[in-house]
Amino acid sequence: MSRREPTPTPPMRERSRRHSWVRVFLPVALILVWLVGASLGGPLFGKVDEVSSNEQTTYLPESADATQVQKLLGEFNDSDSIPAIAVFTSDEKLTAAELDAISGAVSDAPKVEGVGEDVSPALPSDDGRAVQAFIPIDSDAELADATSALGEELRAAVPDGITVYITGPAGFSADLVAGFAGIDGLLLGVALLAVLVILVLVYRSFLLPLVVLSTSLFALCVALLVVWWLAKFEILLLSGQTQGILFILVIGAATDYALLLVARFREELRVSQDKGTAIMAAWKGSVEPIVASGGTVIAGLLCLLLSDLKSNSTLGPVAAIGIVFAMLSALTLLPSLLLLFGRAVFWPRRPRFEPEVVAAEHGMRTTGLWARLAGFIKRRPRVIWIVTTLVLLAGAAGVTQLDVDGVPQSDLVLGASEARDGQVALGEHFPGGSGSPVYVVVAEDQLQDAADILLANDGVDAVSVTSADSPSGSAPVTADGITAVGPPGTPVPEPTTVKGDVLLQGTLTDAADSEAAASTVRELRGELDGVDALVGGVTATSIDTNDASIHDRNLIIPVILVVIMFILMLLLRSVLAPVLLILTTVLSFGTAMGVSALVFNGIFAFPGADPAVPLFGFVFLVALGIDYNIFLMTRVREESKAHGTREGILRGLSITGGVITSAGLVLAATFAALSVIPILFLVQLAFIVAFGVLLDTFVVRSLLVPALTYDIGKAIWWPSKLWRRGKD
Repeated sequence: MSRREPTPTPPMRERSRRHSWVRVFLPVALILVWLVGASLGGPLFGKVDEVSSNEQTTYLPESADATQVQKLLGEFNDSDSIPAIAVFTSDEKLTAAELDAISGAVSDAPKVEGVGEDVSPALPSDDGRAVQAFIPIDSDAELADATSALGEELRAAVPDGITVYITGPAGFSADLVAGFAGIDGLLLGVALLAVLVILVLVYRSFLLPLVVLSTSLFALCVALLVVWWLAKFEILLLSGQTQGILFILVIGAATDYALLLVARFREELRVSQDKGTAIMAAWKGSVEPIVASGGTVIAGLLCLLLSDLKSNSTLGPVAAIGIVFAMLSALTLLPSLLLLFGRAVFWPRRPRFEPEVVAAEHGMRTTGLWARLAGFIKRRPRVIWIVTTLVLLAGAAGVTQLDVDGVPQSDLVLGASEARDGQVALGEHFPGGSGSPVYVVVAEDQLQDAADILLANDGVDAVSVTSADSPSGSAPVTADGITAVGPPGTPVPEPTTVKGDVLLQGTLTDAADSEAAASTVRELRGELDGVDALVGGVTATSIDTNDASIHDRNLIIPVILVVIMFILMLLLRSVLAPVLLILTTVLSFGTAMGVSALVFNGIFAFPGADPAVPLFGFVFLVALGIDYNIFLMTRVREESKAHGTREGILRGLSITGGVITSAGLVLAATFAALSVIPILFLVQLAFIVAFGVLLDTFVVRSLLVPALTYDIGKAIWWPSKLWRRGKD
């Protein structure tokens, strides 16, 4: 059998032409792919509300009592409308003419678009200075528009001197919708502007900031495209809160990854005249830390899948999808743009080709802030890390002042709130829980037993049972049974039954979102254990949400620590270094929470915090904060192989100091942008993460980690080969 002749090697000119063709075609093709994806995802900004929900019970576990009761309400009432409470108040006792005008306005309420037909009669208060009416808002209506139009219509129909409020579940839900309304416009605009300003200051260039920002924006558009359709097919749940975090996370992470690659590209251009060679070397030097960093964040986010609360468990995959596209954009779109522009992208400060200067520097800058800081750490490593640790521990002591037991529904939205003012007015003239009753689903033959338990509780003002036979849709229940409402001889209405169950409604004496109401509902649940009842409603939903948040926090935080530590061990081929990095990051998190507690209580006077705030703060601070340690320690490990551990630490800090600081500023600025959305949870999360990232950037990664590792020396790499064969 004849031997195959070897394939002749193409001439050098032919290989060069082929190489040049690939160099042009591949980046152009990648840019076009991203452009198509962004053009499809871009129009979805402003349409996220079509596939999202801010209804609290939607995110509760299926097993929660409040979830099960919420599903049954529509069967008892034959409606899935959202109740609004119209409250009419006057400084003086209302006259007969004013009461007639209010009754007429309430009767005409269904004429307003989005308002249902089953409007209750106008119910005067005992003091005669207020009237309330229960008005359903269609679930498929634009909630904010419907409640606003209803309020305007009622105000126009009543005499001067009467104040009208729209409150209740529909009013507070409308506040949330209005609060999240700025996510697509204001939040995105502020975040992008903040990043652009920082990039211009960092690069002192006109084109490069736009290239980096385009990388982030394209990543966000494509991530939104994928998430939107997954939510459309009900594979994922979306809320305004999740949407805001997705936007900020993708912009911040993509920009951070871009900063790392651009810094390596600038380094390589100093030793390589060919931009293709430089971008390939930069890509190879950046891919490991970017993938490790992104993988760490994704792993931390996916731990949220263990959550009982769907608002947490669905945030994990949504945000993880965003991080995936942030990495892909930084590793494909950005190198393609840099390859096309070459040195011109840095104009007017183009990096010079100066291999002799780089060789003289031995790859390490000997002047500048970070070189001086490296010298300081070399002289006093132990003093630096001990003092820094003590300062961080002092800040962490403030965490004992953090109130994370939940906040009333009326305080979820910051600023003016008609619904909140209406609830206050309602409590002044009616039982505080009017319009937001506690619902009890119980077997028909146990109706009276359950009613007696409710009536015996001081926190319950009145009890009624849902009845289609009653004009108001419900009939009072007393110790003597169901009571007829109307003139003598009116027949006693029959309760509505669904699969043998009835629905009791207990009017609470305290506001539904108060601690007193929560205590009442917890007592009722305990007392109703022997009756086999389900307890739901606004107060029960808040209780179940808080309980699930606490469970999630206690379970997920330790899991995230273990997962991230395992990833770091694989990345750094060490056991000791990851343990110390995790400990420093946890210390930084504790300090951020402690300082935040003091700021929330002493400066902003917030009413408390949601139990999920520490969990979300931990996920983002630990997962993102560890990024900077990854960026630093991967470079330190690279330098340690050639120069020894202690010299490698100083070189790693000197080389990466500028880019990591820039990345921290960008991430802090993007998360700080969340504070423009007047939602208490997002404002608190914005401060915690922004402050924590700056703390990680300027203190933990710049002082504590380098000084501690320098003091330990090569033992930091135990038990890897670098520990056994390397040098201090």
